[in-house]
Amino acid sequence: MAVNYSAVLWNRQKKIYDRIMLGLIGLYLVLFILLNVLFFPEITAETLIIRATGSCAIIMLHIILLIGPICRLNSKYLPILYNRRHLGVTMFIIALIHGLFSMIQFHALGDMNPLSSLFLSNTHYGSLVNFPFQTLGFFALLILFLMAATSHDFWLNNLSPKIWKSLHMLVYVAYALLIMHVVLGVIQLEKSSVYIVLLGIGLFCVIGLHLVAAFKEKRVEFRPQKDSADDFVEVCDVNEIDENRAKVILVGDENIAIFKYEGKLSAVHNVCKHQNGPLGEGKIVDGCITCPWHGYQYLPENGQSPPPFKEKVCTYDLKVVGSKVFVNPKPHAEGTAVEPVKIT
Repeated sequence: MAVNYSAVLWNRQKKIYDRIMLGLIGLYLVLFILLNVLFFPEITAETLIIRATGSCAIIMLHIILLIGPICRLNSKYLPILYNRRHLGVTMFIIALIHGLFSMIQFHALGDMNPLSSLFLSNTHYGSLVNFPFQTLGFFALLILFLMAATSHDFWLNNLSPKIWKSLHMLVYVAYALLIMHVVLGVIQLEKSSVYIVLLGIGLFCVIGLHLVAAFKEKRVEFRPQKDSADDFVEVCDVNEIDENRAKVILVGDENIAIFKYEGKLSAVHNVCKHQNGPLGEGKIVDGCITCPWHGYQYLPENGQSPPPFKEKVCTYDLKVVGSKVFVNPKPHAEGTAVEPVKIT
């Protein structure tokens, strides 16, 4: 990728994850093909491949979209989130196979250029029911390609986490396009509504779990009012913070995580430099704040990643009066050392 980047290395956890993932994908495809051959013996090989890969890709996309809110609701599923990019790239490859076989079967056997045929063979763009649904799948596949192609940390580092994250949020645009792609395809080509029902269940799960996770975060969100003369804001009681864990607060535009460890308190910016992960949902491991998303670490007293890593986050001043914790929401420059507040 570049002189500062080496090839992706698969650790033991990733190898186990990938084997399970590929095994389940293979099992699904085999069962899908066998059942279709059993119940629809007249089905062609091309149609079988199109349906098998298409259904597999849409199921995988639902799983990818469900991983985020599931992990926010229960942290024990974080290892799945840690390896989600492998699932995303694999899903794109399967979706690409679906798209290529669809182009071959429906647009490559005539006199017209296949790409032109995709957009011109059905020109009912003004009709909702008869809209050329394959074009929606084409644009969704382009978005999925863009995401798969930029999944390496090389792009994350060079585009910046904010731009990279915004780019990968396009997955929801791709999801919307694919929902319409499948629904219109079923309406125009299939007699059974079972596919729409299954798709509706998946859509309900995706929207429902995102809303539940958002509601949970809203309930724990704390926005104290700054009213003291010295700019310090009372945020919580010392006993509200678990050992090696954090209390997350929002003061104005500042997203702050206050960590309790070894009889001390330190406050850092809550957003990880890697993929904007929530540091406050992680814990202190081996003396370092460890992001729950991908394991990036920061020293709580200065917000710096331990050498040789160079990531830094802002730090904040704290004070404790009795058992009450106060924070000054004015951030120090990233990586600035702040003396931890002793609580014992």
